[in-house]
Amino acid sequence: MSEVDGILDATAAVIDIWKFGWGTAYLDRQLHRKLRALDDASVLGCTGGTLLEIAWAQKRATEFFDWVADVGIHCVEVSNGATGLPLSAKRELLAEALSRGLTVLSEVGSKDPTHRADADEWVAEMVGDLAAGATWVVAEGRESGTVGMYDSAGTIRTDIVAAIEAAVDPARVIYEAPRREQQAGLIRRLGPSVNLGNVAPADIMGVESLRVGLRTDTLNLSTVMSSCQQ
Repeated sequence: MSEVDGILDATAAVIDIWKFGWGTAYLDRQLHRKLRALDDASVLGCTGGTLLEIAWAQKRATEFFDWVADVGIHCVEVSNGATGLPLSAKRELLAEALSRGLTVLSEVGSKDPTHRADADEWVAEMVGDLAAGATWVVAEGRESGTVGMYDSAGTIRTDIVAAIEAAVDPARVIYEAPRREQQAGLIRRLGPSVNLGNVAPADIMGVESLRVGLRTDTLNLSTVMSSCQQ
């Protein structure tokens, strides 16, 4: 808990969502204490999508939502990138989450590195998920930054970003960007207010410095922001 408290003390002002990835929320014996700390810091604690996908695959989705209510989690990620869950089932889970009063992140994209993402399909799913009630849609990148909206080398798929940029409200999109070059590239293209996810706790302050143009990767932003403020 001391590590979590330290991260929140230093960076809570620039964090909106704290995602418990890899099903760790279910395993974490300090979950209740962490959720209280997040609530105190006005940071939204959220389960990762794979945990709900596994519950669905085991026909235990209702138990999952009961557990979420019991532990006091107010946000869940709904995804279909790990188990091949059909889009129709994904939307049913999204509806169930909303009926429970939960905030929903809806992730789009496969975690399979051999699957080639299609920009038009991504946009159609994102638009549909938002229409179904999701608060944000998440562009898949995983912690490796080598799937979904990235190629195997970690390079941004500009066709996907361009399609999303043209069709989806930028305030409603979270781009997973675990690598510095990905974070910097998205900030340069989409601006300093772009929503970035899958950022490691140790990198939070570094991302904020990219946003305000205090690192070489985005140095020009500090000049632009300074000109705008004059």
